[in-house]
Amino acid sequence: MEPLADLFRQHLESEKRASPNTVRAYMADLHELMAHVRARRGSGIAQDAPLQITELDTFACRSFLAGLHGKNDPASMGRKLSSLKTFFRLLVRRRLIAGNPLSSLRGPKRAHRLPEFLGKEEASRLLDDKPPRTLMAFEVARDQALFEILYGSGLRISEACHLDVGDVVPDQDGARITVREGKGGKDRIVPAGGKAWHAVQDYLVLRARMAAELSTQGRAVDPQALLLSRRGQRMGDREARRKLDRREVENGVKRVSPHALRHSFATHLLAEGADLRSIQEMLGHASLRTTQRYTQVDIDRLMAVYDRAHPRATLRSR
Repeated sequence: MEPLADLFRQHLESEKRASPNTVRAYMADLHELMAHVRARRGSGIAQDAPLQITELDTFACRSFLAGLHGKNDPASMGRKLSSLKTFFRLLVRRRLIAGNPLSSLRGPKRAHRLPEFLGKEEASRLLDDKPPRTLMAFEVARDQALFEILYGSGLRISEACHLDVGDVVPDQDGARITVREGKGGKDRIVPAGGKAWHAVQDYLVLRARMAAELSTQGRAVDPQALLLSRRGQRMGDREARRKLDRREVENGVKRVSPHALRHSFATHLLAEGADLRSIQEMLGHASLRTTQRYTQVDIDRLMAVYDRAHPRATLRSR
């Protein structure tokens, strides 16, 4: 089975051009299924014996998925089902099995949850620069550039961390950001406001100084990465998340995920009259249905304003 797992990894990386996070998650789902099948072997087969493809039948797959109930939320279960269907479709296409044992299974129905986002006042308070004395000037400027990019352009945190210096260029009063190989392996261009561009400019000055200091110390510096760690390497997603967590605590803003800044970006644009198609292009959504979630957020805000302000709001049927 290991050659088949390697085949699946190659398919995800080369053919589907999936992101590293997607590859990691899909491979983990496959190995979880394989471990489940080994654990349920009868006494006639050793658990450490090589797994045969015939053991991955419909019964084994259904047993595995049934065991996920109560341990995983519907979104996680749906992703596991999707990753395993992708694996078996590959085997069918390569004529290694006759049919997909999961073809008739549907994913669990997900609860309709509105995106979490910050209000305009909260977003402004989050972006107010109140650095602790323990941080270097380089780190303060870098973190500010990161937050301004996340909120000002609606980038995913992985997309922001993978920006190169040449991906952010001036454009009139703001900037133009090129996101290379975002979700789905697609490139897109996103505008950024003046505050984001000024934050990037201030940071680039200190980035150059830091890179020069590290070079004189004989340390390797990533010449392309926009956001650098103190060691001169590209900032990772986890470090960026920790920086946001710290800023939320320091500035007294409710704890949200980095993705909430992306939701805030879209919600605030919609509230100011931006059309859904433009927001879809900036966010890099493949389907307009994904972007339409923000219309419900805006309607809820409008209804809340109505309930607070209209004298006859309490008479409206609920």
